[in-house]
Amino acid sequence: MVCVTDKVIEAGVFLIDKPVDISSFGVVARMRKILGMKKVGHAGTLDPFATGLLIICAGRPATKMISQFMDGEKEYFATLRLGVETETLDTEGEIVKRTDVGEISALQIETCLEAFRGVQQQIPPAYSALKHKGKPLYYYARKGIKIEKEAREITISTLERTDGTGDIAGQEGELQIRVVCTKGTYIRTLGADIGTALGCGAHLTALRRTQSGRFSVEQSLSWEELSDDNAIDHCLKKMITVEEVAKLLQ
Repeated sequence: MVCVTDKVIEAGVFLIDKPVDISSFGVVARMRKILGMKKVGHAGTLDPFATGLLIICAGRPATKMISQFMDGEKEYFATLRLGVETETLDTEGEIVKRTDVGEISALQIETCLEAFRGVQQQIPPAYSALKHKGKPLYYYARKGIKIEKEAREITISTLERTDGTGDIAGQEGELQIRVVCTKGTYIRTLGADIGTALGCGAHLTALRRTQSGRFSVEQSLSWEELSDDNAIDHCLKKMITVEEVAKLLQ
């Protein structure tokens, strides 16, 4: 419970704009400290290099709703570095391959993106938190143990370019995209698959989640607000009650 003067808050939902290089668990730990509560969780992990909307649920009535939050569509903005592949499909891993981008026309890019729209079968990345025999996949990947992963059905309802309509040429290139997708979609994998389809490989250099179901990052608390002396006041001002959330999820 959170006690503020004579008011006791048993549960609430908080929208956080996670900064780069902070883990999702790091946000949970910060909220536990601010709220003075142990029962705090998040709805949908963001990798440390990613930024944007992280939904935090505090108190048992709120944490019981986590699965409902995760069911909604997500919106992401991502930047792909073409011509360079990494072990983890993002900036965290070692570079494993370089391929000259050459010349890729705007039409080739659009044709490529079109192929990834709609229902897809996607294989989760080796470096992910998905469990295998009780341990996350990244545990095995770090030990060099290869685990066969089954493809999972996802749906990408929107996949569009956001950096203009020009061609891309050179040893390396950059491609920016907007993605709206169902839960369980790995944007790192999507980025790598797009690079493979374009014939040059790719990895993500930036990823930002801006929407999750009915909730937007524009409604979020900033990391600065969670770091100053008035953090509890900022949180209570923007807290969404369980009752309000229940109405939004109907």
